[in-house]
Amino acid sequence: MTNAAQPSFGFVLVFLLFSLLFLSNTYKLWFKTDSYFQDVYNSLLRSPVPFKQFFLKRLENRKRWEVEQKIYSVIGFVAVIGMDVLVVMAFVN
Repeated sequence: MTNAAQPSFGFVLVFLLFSLLFLSNTYKLWFKTDSYFQDVYNSLLRSPVPFKQFFLKRLENRKRWEVEQKIYSVIGFVAVIGMDVLVVMAFVN
């Protein structure tokens, strides 16, 4: 029996799977930057995103895009790992 503060196993599993997705994209950004950039660009060209031109304009200056994305990914990495630890600790306790 679980109490209200303890997350279910299903929640923990889904949470960790989404974390894995984020970490996979972070790995691609840091270590396979060329293919990651091309994937993002091609995906943006194919999709009917409402502000497509805005996002394409952001990709024009690739070096700036890389720096911004890497800064955001470091912040995200710390947040995701921290939340993973907290969720697993809540589940175990």
